Amino acid sequence: MNTEELIEQEKKYLMQTYSRPKMVLKHGKGMSVWDMEGKEYYDFVGGIAVNNLGYSHSKLVKVIKEQAGKLIHCSNLYYNEPQIKLAQKLVELSCGDKVFFGNSGAEVNEGAIKIAIKYFKNQGEDKFKIIYMKNSFHGRTIATLAATGQYKYQKDYLVILPRFKEAIFNDLNSIKEAIDSEVAAIILEPIQGEGGVYIANREFLEGIKELCIEKNILLIFDEIQCGLGRTGKMFAYQHFGVEPDIITIAKSLGGGIPIGALIAKDKIASSFQPGDHGTTFGGNPLACAVALANLNVLEEEGLVKKCLEKGEYFKNRLKELKEKYPDQIKEIRGLGLMIGMELYKDGGEIVNKCLEEGFLINCTSKKVLRFLPPLIVKEKEIDYLIDVLEKIFKQM
Repeated sequence: MNTEELIEQEKKYLMQTYSRPKMVLKHGKGMSVWDMEGKEYYDFVGGIAVNNLGYSHSKLVKVIKEQAGKLIHCSNLYYNEPQIKLAQKLVELSCGDKVFFGNSGAEVNEGAIKIAIKYFKNQGEDKFKIIYMKNSFHGRTIATLAATGQYKYQKDYLVILPRFKEAIFNDLNSIKEAIDSEVAAIILEPIQGEGGVYIANREFLEGIKELCIEKNILLIFDEIQCGLGRTGKMFAYQHFGVEPDIITIAKSLGGGIPIGALIAKDKIASSFQPGDHGTTFGGNPLACAVALANLNVLEEEGLVKKCLEKGEYFKNRLKELKEKYPDQIKEIRGLGLMIGMELYKDGGEIVNKCLEEGFLINCTSKKVLRFLPPLIVKEKEIDYLIDVLEKIFKQM
């Protein structure tokens, strides 16, 4: 089938939940993907922060083949070695003590909300409210949608959503106002991704931590997009010196294989006993083996440290564009290779023009061009994108 025929088949057989450009991706290698016609695209979206090692990394491909030949799946009724080794690795890398594996970011965020409420229930406290931030994004399931501070995602489901409490990102007073005796946890992203690449202030996070200790509230950091090396440290919270009680990760953990992890301190993790929570596919041997290999490559190739350096280079190149086109570009912000360029108008046209030029970029919150390239991106590839963006801004 050619591209047109495949797109017609897609319309016939798939629910139309995505708005996609008229090209079909066929294969990828490194920073690049190719469509059915053989056109190459440099991917600066990285599968929405999933493909930290790019496409078809030899070490991940090797592990996928080897593990598939041994054991792809076994029920969580039984032990499996890759799951245990991956859990150990995540505990060693983070401030947590115990891990629960799911299949996606939304799923482990659901688990985080659930265990926070269960923790207090076990202590005989009726605390069930969750404070979330305006413009946050935590998932599309019912509970995570309730904790997502964007009306456009919630509007059709408001009748059935649990009543969580909204506060303002980087506004400590709004947190104080939202706290009452029934609040179990505060959930936030250290860097809001879908919300427009906004970075938390150190003082804001420190203040929240103090409030959580004072009021006996759990602190949940959603690092699904900003975690695992994306910001130049293994976890974004490490930039701020504020440790959460619970961390959620997913996206880049499996290098493209679906897997998520809920990491918690011992006192909270012990709230879950056999039968309290579970999943059929979470922590399966294939996903865990690949995730472990993925983390090992990040360390062996020094990609986390390099990410910070490349991110500074990328931001500086974008700032050069801002100086040239101040009437079009409002602000450059980001940490590591999680970068946003805020425009004065809708960025959809620029995304489409970049696609024509062979570059995949993303626009979030209507006016923020978001860059999430694989951590293997080279400076020369960043330069290629800057040249294309300059050409586009010049035309506009």
